[in-house]
Amino acid sequence: MDALDLTKQAPRAPREMLPGLNLLMMARTVDKLRATLPGGNPGEYKIAGFSERVLTALDIDEAAMRDAVAAAEHDGDVAAWIALHSDASRYDAVNAAIAAPKIADRIDDPAFVAKYPIYKTLPPETPLIDALAHDDRAAFAPLS
Repeated sequence: MDALDLTKQAPRAPREMLPGLNLLMMARTVDKLRATLPGGNPGEYKIAGFSERVLTALDIDEAAMRDAVAAAEHDGDVAAWIALHSDASRYDAVNAAIAAPKIADRIDDPAFVAKYPIYKTLPPETPLIDALAHDDRAAFAPLS
């Protein structure tokens, strides 16, 4: 797969799925890993956080997945690699754990609010993974 420059575009939304793979955050994680390939630029995006939690919960090594992403021709190749290197019976529990945290859980943390000021404009019951998509849209909104 080609490298991505995440200073020019956001990674895919947290709820976007890889083909045939019902895992939240995984398409986004693939984009973040593509940004770490030669010629890519991760910008402000990191694997630490939700992406790291998904990989850890599935016992997927980040470096091994980066190699799989680099060798893949398309998303289907990566999805097949993930399916081969993870336990599909854990996907529902992983998705539930990733979707559970809400803005209300972190809104009283000044460092968190400073990093994500848009979160103060969203309902407190908004899942944090959905708030990430709002933050992406704000970061890449056209300047007027």
